[in-house]
Amino acid sequence: MAIVRANVLICAGSACVSSRAYEFKDALLKALEEAGIREEVNVVDTGCVGTCDLGPVAIVYPDGVFYVRLKPEDAKTIVNEHLLKGRVVNRLLYQKPMTKEVFPSLSEIDFVARQKRIVLRNMGIINPESIEEYIAREGYQALAKALTMTPEEVIDTVKRSGLRGRGGAGFPTGLKWELARKAIGSPKYVICNGDEGDPGAFMDRSILEGDPHSVIEGMMIAGYAIGASKGFFYVRAEYPLAIERLELALEQARSYGLIGENILGTGFSFDIELRRGSGAFVCGEETALIA
Repeated sequence: MAIVRANVLICAGSACVSSRAYEFKDALLKALEEAGIREEVNVVDTGCVGTCDLGPVAIVYPDGVFYVRLKPEDAKTIVNEHLLKGRVVNRLLYQKPMTKEVFPSLSEIDFVARQKRIVLRNMGIINPESIEEYIAREGYQALAKALTMTPEEVIDTVKRSGLRGRGGAGFPTGLKWELARKAIGSPKYVICNGDEGDPGAFMDRSILEGDPHSVIEGMMIAGYAIGASKGFFYVRAEYPLAIERLELALEQARSYGLIGENILGTGFSFDIELRRGSGAFVCGEETALIA
């Protein structure tokens, strides 16, 4: 078995894909074959790294070198110079616009250096199409832990966390779950709104593309807490990549027994269905979405 000398993580979010990221990837794979080191370099698609204006981008580990605005013709240079000779390709590094100072690492860029990623912790690190990589990053452990607790204990934990809605009103999530659990009537549902009506917004798209399993896991915890047995993803049809990766993630989770009947042998059953949206709804009008 060949020794892996490097991992090349290529951003495969919509912004980079539209800027020819896959063409760069194909050229890179071809250059690796020609150099005879294809088996020694892992090439991995990842979610959005948060620098859409610099795409396509790639990070070469173990050095952590961050290359920007990549073109297919740059692939051979990266292979011959960086991967074979250990020389960083300076012309492909990020430059500060005003000073032209060069930053070889993503973490050194001002915009990224001050961030502490929580929801986006896996973005740009794991392959969003691999449930195994999500599990390796402690994925589905929160669900497993929640299923050892009572629904009331889960709700109390969320209330004490201070977690709030991000839609503008800041409504406490724990209180919302508590009200849903106490509401009379059944069945109950969890709906994930993956349609964003604000012009130019793409927060939902980015996380659904880059870390779909985290959203699935969150929906399942919410379902357990409020007493629901079914969930729905509502994703706008204009997000084909998000839909594709969500469908794959749901299929993977089902194959692992993480969606469906008697999840993890606990007696809890929960299924999720994906629906394509036909357009944004009026801000704050949830009934229009549900109907």
